[in-house]
Amino acid sequence: MVRRQFESYLDKVFGFADLVAALPEGRTYPLHPWKNVFDAVFLGSACQLATTHRIESECRAGVLSQRIGPLSEDTLGYAMQRQDTQSIFELGCTIAKRLKRNGVLGSSEWARGRVVAAVDGIEICSSYVRCCETCLERKVERKVDGEIRECLQYYHRVSAVMLASTPFPVFLGIRFQRTGETEVAASLDLLQQLVGQLGRRFIDVLVADAIYLQTPFIRAIELLDLEWVISLKDNQPALLAEAERLTVAPVTCQWSAGKDNFSLWHLPEVDWPVANRMVGVVKTVRVQKVKRVKIEKIGALRKKKKEEVSVLSTNFYATNVNLGAIPPQFIQQLGQSRWTIDATAFQTLTTDCHLKQPSVHQDVALVMLTMIRVLAFTLMMVFYHRQVRSHCRKAPPSFCEVARSLALALFTPDADTG
Repeated sequence: MVRRQFESYLDKVFGFADLVAALPEGRTYPLHPWKNVFDAVFLGSACQLATTHRIESECRAGVLSQRIGPLSEDTLGYAMQRQDTQSIFELGCTIAKRLKRNGVLGSSEWARGRVVAAVDGIEICSSYVRCCETCLERKVERKVDGEIRECLQYYHRVSAVMLASTPFPVFLGIRFQRTGETEVAASLDLLQQLVGQLGRRFIDVLVADAIYLQTPFIRAIELLDLEWVISLKDNQPALLAEAERLTVAPVTCQWSAGKDNFSLWHLPEVDWPVANRMVGVVKTVRVQKVKRVKIEKIGALRKKKKEEVSVLSTNFYATNVNLGAIPPQFIQQLGQSRWTIDATAFQTLTTDCHLKQPSVHQDVALVMLTMIRVLAFTLMMVFYHRQVRSHCRKAPPSFCEVARSLALALFTPDADTG
């Protein structure tokens, strides 16, 4: 029943089948309709199938053979290579608008009503042999035949914007970095596209890593009327040195969470000379109690012993958020929310949804495949939290278990009959 529940949910909430049927066809005389190709790739991605070759084998037998028909791996690659990637981007925006209208994108309590988005980049499809016209290139040292040699490596890098204040990760969009373009420039272009498509109210606060703390990027996102919280590290040495000098003063506040102790310094105005402006800075120091194994030597014997040690970690965050009556711990919470895109979304997409698997390595086809994979992940995540976890009376299955159940329902003949 999982297949019927998943597809019924998509049709009921989004009118998904009609949206897919309305996608433009990029081929002049297609042997297989684009909707069939899209459905095969989308459902294969939702079921966490690693390659288009696996999707081909599943299309030749089981339920998909009756519903879609035999589609070869070459057909999938050929069809995706000739489609308009903008149509998939707009499809994702349409789904995001309906999610917002249905109240799915409501912020968690910690976000204080703000919509928080994280922006970051991820590298995919690195290879020393396989490349396409849009591959990025770099020289790296690697061991070849027992010798260290400098080799040319090909890879792609993807910028992504994801909501971090929702109860579960929701991607708003992705964009491939072009040759000669930086990750920051690609991410800024993506943000501008999203604001143009979705409107200003889809994002209130942007959180990002230190690489994004650059004057042109900050000016551009403030023109989009966005607040921001960005990690402060060595790439802005003057601002970091000033923040370190000012935080030798007594702490603003301290608190404990479990075995961890936190200290926080809040600087409402710190001079950022490179940008010729003032910014807020928050410094946090976390003392974490962890257990580590210590080896004690007693005569000729060695004995392992666990001991509790304190691990110190320090973080700086630069921001333009006007706190008002809000306590400064809010900046720390915003800064930490950036890890959601790495620890939750990118990790699941990489390990379970095979984001880095270059099963088609043509310029447009790879972009299409990646966008469909991310869209399938997002919709499966919505289905999992809104229809599976929320309806379970016992311990809910994991996200991967739901994907396997969907695969079993899709690729087992007569799985939904009876």
